[in-house]
Amino acid sequence: MAFGWIDEQAAARRRAGLVRTLRPRPADSPLLDLASNDYLGLARHPEVVEGAAAAARTWGGGATGSRLVTGTTELHGELERELAEFCGVEAALVFSSGYAANLAAVTALAPHGSLIVSDAGNHASLIDGCRLARGTTQVVAHADPDAVRKALGTHDGPAVAVSDTVFSVDGDAAPLAGLAGACREHGAGLVVDDAHGLGVLGDGGRGAPYAAGLAGADDVVVTVTLSKSLGSQGGAVLGPARVVEHLVNAARTFIFDTGLAPASAGAALAALRLLGREPERAARAREVATGLHARLTAAGLEAVRPDAAVVSVRAPSPEEAVQWAADCRAAGLFVGCFRPPSVPDGISRLRLTARADLSEEQIERAVRVIGETRP
Repeated sequence: MAFGWIDEQAAARRRAGLVRTLRPRPADSPLLDLASNDYLGLARHPEVVEGAAAAARTWGGGATGSRLVTGTTELHGELERELAEFCGVEAALVFSSGYAANLAAVTALAPHGSLIVSDAGNHASLIDGCRLARGTTQVVAHADPDAVRKALGTHDGPAVAVSDTVFSVDGDAAPLAGLAGACREHGAGLVVDDAHGLGVLGDGGRGAPYAAGLAGADDVVVTVTLSKSLGSQGGAVLGPARVVEHLVNAARTFIFDTGLAPASAGAALAALRLLGREPERAARAREVATGLHARLTAAGLEAVRPDAAVVSVRAPSPEEAVQWAADCRAAGLFVGCFRPPSVPDGISRLRLTARADLSEEQIERAVRVIGETRP
């Protein structure tokens, strides 16, 4: 029977407690949200919403084509210029998603005969970029510049190291300066995904590469998403102008994908300008994360110390993690639930978002609910 193997896989997922389901949320949810990636609380900010609405009124509901045909509007160019300036790089290129941006950066910068050195904790989009690239991939130990250095030493030819700046599971930061040093010893490039760093780390939220002194370096390429701190949707690749020009001509997820919708571009641009005026939002997100971690550990929970705005709380098993998250929802708190295969170490977790707009009372409430519902 066609697709009969699907039933076998579904049964295996049920036995392992790994079945995933969609839960549509209402526009006005009563739950306290610690599950979304809206780190700065901008997704519903009036200026961001109006940025989306004004762009839709001006440019319509969609980009109407790929970026190289009709999908590049003046608004896209404006967003790219301001994003590059904010992050301290030479150029930026906007994509329809952060996932597409990562696929573009990795595949276009790792041609046949090259080596990709990939951190074991990288996001799925970077992993898929490695799988699609024509180069050979070597996976190395998590957050280990010496492992990167050793891998690069085995290859004679073009090479690139690939890493998240802040890892999405535990919220730990990559040793960017060490990684850059290892790459420079071997003439390799460095591609880093700053999805969880932009808006949270660096001066006024300019990102982890900026904080590490790597912004604008001619051997560093940064990918970002517009869907987290900027409260919109889409992604971008930031770096040297010659790299961006290469992506325009070689990146398949740029050439063959419809451009980012104008409403998303307008919302992201409004959020970026708002962050420029209110840089304290970045510091507040970090402050909330630190406060959450301190309260959770004081309550006897196993929480990983955050380097940005992601706070991870270990769960005993996949089944208990799912039940824990469900019990939190029943008590009015929405938290993320990460299980295999989303976690590289196989340990299930609750994943909490430390949003800049959370009050102290909301933080206390969240910790109380998590503690009262623990398995």
